[in-house]
Amino acid sequence: MAKRVYQVWKGSNKFLFNGRLIFGPDARSLIVTLLLILVPIVIFCTLVARNLLHEFPAYNAGYAILVVAIVFTIYVLMLLLLTSARDPGIVPRNSHPPEEEFCYESSTSVEAGGRPTPSLQFPRTKEVLVNGLPVRVKYCETCMLYRPPRCSHCSICDNCVERFDHHCPWVGQCIGKRNYRYFFLFVSSSTLLCIFVFSMSALYMKFLMDDYGTVWKAMKESPASVILMAYCFISLWFVGGLTGFHLYLIGTNQTTYENFRYRADNRVYDQGCLNNFLELFCTKIEPSRNNFCAYVQEEAPRPPKGPTWEAEGDDTSGDRRAKIEDDLGIGDDLLKLSQRRDFEEVGDVRSRGSDGLSRKSSDVEFGLGLEQAAPMRSEMYQSSLGRRNGKDLSLSPEILAMKSSVTQTRNNTTQKDERTAVRWIR
Repeated sequence: MAKRVYQVWKGSNKFLFNGRLIFGPDARSLIVTLLLILVPIVIFCTLVARNLLHEFPAYNAGYAILVVAIVFTIYVLMLLLLTSARDPGIVPRNSHPPEEEFCYESSTSVEAGGRPTPSLQFPRTKEVLVNGLPVRVKYCETCMLYRPPRCSHCSICDNCVERFDHHCPWVGQCIGKRNYRYFFLFVSSSTLLCIFVFSMSALYMKFLMDDYGTVWKAMKESPASVILMAYCFISLWFVGGLTGFHLYLIGTNQTTYENFRYRADNRVYDQGCLNNFLELFCTKIEPSRNNFCAYVQEEAPRPPKGPTWEAEGDDTSGDRRAKIEDDLGIGDDLLKLSQRRDFEEVGDVRSRGSDGLSRKSSDVEFGLGLEQAAPMRSEMYQSSLGRRNGKDLSLSPEILAMKSSVTQTRNNTTQKDERTAVRWIR
């Protein structure tokens, strides 16, 4: 059964609803973040905002405080979900390194066969132009790709993220190109919500002080307001300071990662304060480069690349070398066979000389029969060897010349021995 992309995803992300929602590996921290938002709001609505309903009789302004608190909280929770449950800009991994970047060079090492071993030279960095300035990009060993400018590999999510800002444990997700806008809106809205709750709690304490005359009696009457004021004051230092810091980053078109790594030396992407804000808030967010709901497609076999022509040339030369060696081996076998036959024929001629002239013609026919049988045996030897090895063992011209020379020498020796035997008999 075919699997979906999110089921075979190599990163550390967690998915919900068949890959429609993607979270980081520390998504459980969202529970803490939700509690830090919802618990104070519930306390505020039940113990503070409800008591302010009738404090503003004109136009029922007290109800507006309760409605604003609820609506603004829902808005903050939606921004939190958009930040933590969407693709932050993950760059898809490669299943193999980018072969177009390989550089094959002849190495000094030589194999046993006498052929040089091609060494693989792979650049770990390369330079690209951004706004007319050179920017060095690095190669990611995990994702097997050159990271785009402003991209970095998150060690927690185990993904390369475009325009990587940081990994936020409070939202359980990386902050990158596709969710930075929602992250900033979430932080800034949380700051405004803290200010709103703090202000309304302080206003309720003011009404209580007017009724009871002292601060201590007002605090005793509504301890929830005091707790909310203290909580919002402490939280405001965090979310408010974070909002101010990211306002500075947006105005200079930096990321948190770039600011801490390069400090003030990185001004490649700065287009001016106004243009930087317009780029973040008024441009369309690019679609995700990953379709986590899609089925996994089988990768087509890759055509051979690199120095394959050298390998093919080496294989061809190896086949030719093997063919020549086989031909030389067959030639040696034929030479040994002919020499042994010549030696046997000379012994037979000398033994026939003592028997008389009457057996001369039969011996000559026997010698001719050996000459006809020799090529036949060599052909049978060659064909059987070719069938056994599955190769074409046709003799080269050099071997054929050697064979003809051996045959001519054998014929001359046989004729000379026959004439000597005839003269001796006479």
